Amino acid sequence: MKPIRTRTARAIAVAIVAGSLALTGCSGDNGGGSKGKDDSKQQKDAAEQQDPVAYGDAAASTGPAEEVSGAKSGGFINVYMQSDLSHMDPGQIYVSDAGQFANLVHRGLTNYQEDDKGNLTVVGDIATDSGKSSDGGKTWTYTLKDGVKDEDGNAITSADVRHTIERQYSKVIFDGPTYIQSWLSGNDYRKALPDGPYKGKHLPDSVLETPDDKTVVFHFDKPRPDLPQALAMAGYAIVPEKQDTKEKYDDAPAALGPYKIAEYKAGKSLKLVKNDQWDPKTDSVRHQYVDGYNFTSTIDQPSQTKRLIADQGEAKNAIQFTDSVDPAQLSTVISNADAKKRTIQGYQPYVWQLTFNLDRVKDKKIRDAITYAIPNQSMVQADGGRYGGEVAGGLLAPTLPNFDPEYDPFGKLKKPNGDIEKAKQLLKEAGVKEGTKLTYAYSNTPRGQAQQVIIKDALGKIGLDVQAKEIDRASFYEQVGKLDNPYDIYMTGWGQDWSSPSTVITPVYDGELVADGASNYSHINDKQVNDLIKKASAQEPEEAAKTWEQAHRRIVEEINPAAPVYYSKQIQLFGSNVGGAKYSTESSYIDINDLYLKKP
Repeated sequence: MKPIRTRTARAIAVAIVAGSLALTGCSGDNGGGSKGKDDSKQQKDAAEQQDPVAYGDAAASTGPAEEVSGAKSGGFINVYMQSDLSHMDPGQIYVSDAGQFANLVHRGLTNYQEDDKGNLTVVGDIATDSGKSSDGGKTWTYTLKDGVKDEDGNAITSADVRHTIERQYSKVIFDGPTYIQSWLSGNDYRKALPDGPYKGKHLPDSVLETPDDKTVVFHFDKPRPDLPQALAMAGYAIVPEKQDTKEKYDDAPAALGPYKIAEYKAGKSLKLVKNDQWDPKTDSVRHQYVDGYNFTSTIDQPSQTKRLIADQGEAKNAIQFTDSVDPAQLSTVISNADAKKRTIQGYQPYVWQLTFNLDRVKDKKIRDAITYAIPNQSMVQADGGRYGGEVAGGLLAPTLPNFDPEYDPFGKLKKPNGDIEKAKQLLKEAGVKEGTKLTYAYSNTPRGQAQQVIIKDALGKIGLDVQAKEIDRASFYEQVGKLDNPYDIYMTGWGQDWSSPSTVITPVYDGELVADGASNYSHINDKQVNDLIKKASAQEPEEAAKTWEQAHRRIVEEINPAAPVYYSKQIQLFGSNVGGAKYSTESSYIDINDLYLKKP
């Protein structure tokens, strides 16, 4: 997945997590705030939600979706956002706001079905099941359901699926996921089809095959056991060939889901209404309880929180979409019984880490010293306290299967505000002189500004002179993503694209992905880690889990390219007339699929 980053514009803008933006196709953990659980119970549920994702058969993929108890039909839900959707074209979708939007409007070959405990099953969305693999996992075959149409009544065929994949090879698409293209055609995939399908050329049948209107076959050169989860990403939702308007598609995409766009005013508002061509019998995930959604994209985080606490008028029918409760008003929400019972809470998939530029901070003892010195708990406090995060022991989030809550090689659970004496000793062994300068880049968000003060103070205590360099939030990851950047350390955040360590360890710590603009921000290039990544990528999930853990431990304990700081948490508010509100394991936000109005 992409990092917790910002652009303007999912460009990337928009999921504000206590002052930061978050990219996602990720999952979070179960909260269930609408049931009024107390905090300890919610977090216990979240910590225990680590079941591996299951792959569903035809029965699990057959609609309609299970009814939500007590659900009623009618009315419009008001959606509060503080900036516009980053994208509406599925091929460009790779962050939280657009990912939530996609589940209302778009459909893909597969999707996630979520039970009341937050367990996830990949099911067929427009396909009859989650996929059938053969040839040792190198070949995957999908059969399309009958009755799936776009908003104009055009039947969706295998040609539309082929078009959806192939258009991602063109330069028209630049902001979405690249997993499947790379798996089919290598890291330089654009060379295989430079103009996408727009000039009449296609990928060979040996790569992507559509033998008839109902069948799609993917051919890979190595096993790809995670394909069903990759296809469930919003970035691979279907773009009907007849409807594709290239660059203009981002402004007016055709709906396959339960809702379609009725009106869009860029930077201001968006209105969704029912798509009468959507057939619930073909959909085992979504519902169409409300008449539509009214998005307002000009309401900042503090105003959202204030309105939802007051719960008056139109706010009773409102939700936070991907924004969180304003950290400055958290105490008000938590101390207000009425407001607190209208929250959803849970882990997010993001891990914040202090990343080292290994081209500049070459001595592991120095990296370890800085890691020991970091006051992790103080960093959490600057991001909403216990409702915003939790001290991290490693680089894999609690939202991943087999998460070990006791993994803590730097002793942060025992000393959450750092071990200054240990850090000083390591610097002494490394021969570091008092007053040695260290350049720290930070994003000019409120959180970033508060945390740079904490970092500067903590590292000053061990004799390092931290030179803090502010970077505009819109270009932060672009700047630290340059190989020849002038910074020694910088805070970065990353979350999984789906429930596998492969979508964390590979993009962030694979040495073969060290390049300008890549997500290997530390520039780690370790042969043993690289080999473990290759090994795990070809294994079945259960076997791969052990290999990924081996790679994780080597990264954290033997190399330390990024100091684990904290696991991110989510807390959102919704209005008193909104029913079906719960935390979604898959999105790490309010579950958009089950909402209704108690009094339409």
